[in-house]
Amino acid sequence: MVAIEGQSLAETAAVAAPAPAGLPKEARGLLHELAAEWADVADCRALEVVPLKGAMTNEVYQVRWLTGGGEEKGEGEYRKVLMRVYGEGVEVFFDREDEVRTFECMSRHGHGPRLLGRFPTGRVEEFIHARTLSAVDLRDPEIAAIIASKLREFHHLDMPGPKRVLMWDRLRNWLKTAKSVCPSDEAKEFRLDNLEKEINALESEFSGEDQCIGFCHNDLQYGNIMIDEETKALTIIDYEYASFNPIAFDISNHFCEMAADYHSEEPHILDYTKYPDLDERKRFVQTYLSSSGEEPDAEKIKDLMNNIEKYTLASHLVWGLWGIISEHVNDIDFDYMEYARQRLAQYWLKKPEILSCRVDDE
Repeated sequence: MVAIEGQSLAETAAVAAPAPAGLPKEARGLLHELAAEWADVADCRALEVVPLKGAMTNEVYQVRWLTGGGEEKGEGEYRKVLMRVYGEGVEVFFDREDEVRTFECMSRHGHGPRLLGRFPTGRVEEFIHARTLSAVDLRDPEIAAIIASKLREFHHLDMPGPKRVLMWDRLRNWLKTAKSVCPSDEAKEFRLDNLEKEINALESEFSGEDQCIGFCHNDLQYGNIMIDEETKALTIIDYEYASFNPIAFDISNHFCEMAADYHSEEPHILDYTKYPDLDERKRFVQTYLSSSGEEPDAEKIKDLMNNIEKYTLASHLVWGLWGIISEHVNDIDFDYMEYARQRLAQYWLKKPEILSCRVDDE
């Protein structure tokens, strides 16, 4: 999970600094090698490092070099790359080599930034000259329509690997990990002993549905979407949790993320009054389905909307368990435990209503 990959020029200029002493030696060497290949870089060793805010799995930085033309700082243009230093303990969530293969495949097909190089604890990527979305952008009807169309395109990517649903195995594995890292009082608070039964029940309830399986991002919050302000082209980034899953799960997870603002004073606090209402969800689904070129009938829209609402329960379990585990394995300054409490509270609150309700009943 990462909440931002770029900042405004004014903001980055204010926090730019020479390369910190703690920069991994291998990363420093890779960055020097890259810059040495660019003829317009004035001094390949005179790099500046800008921490980018909002990351919750990795540490993310903009690295830049002054190009020829301006002798004093701030007068010239900059060459930029993005450096990602992997978070501690995140290997419990996904296989890093699988994630890098996905990244490279997406890059080859023109769907994301290019991979410029790797070092033992991270990698260097192409810096995308686009704006990262904000929480309020998700509510903009024009941007929401572009996201819906882009997400359908993403779901139909022909990616390598087995095209089977991963989410149930992921939930069981994360539950096992959560139980292993939690003291008994936390396990009791979060009712971890009950969750295997809940996962099994949801899988049984949902697996019989006639549903579409596609390549899903599984973490489509606003910080993982970038927009070119001139062309309005979107780029979906960060594929750490990507896998084949029901497309209804991916859309439901995106809707759930509308409750979050990871750049507020309390970034862990979720506001579920911001969950999209029926009309907003219907517009998104209609745009998603019609982006194929065919106008969907009312029944198809209704069925997908019903499945989306059901999968919000799976989304709450996924990120509830993620928060519990992250509290014990990650040092990033974020209140993972309170985040987990809110996600699991929503699961127990919404479960009776969602499993007994259909869109045409609302």
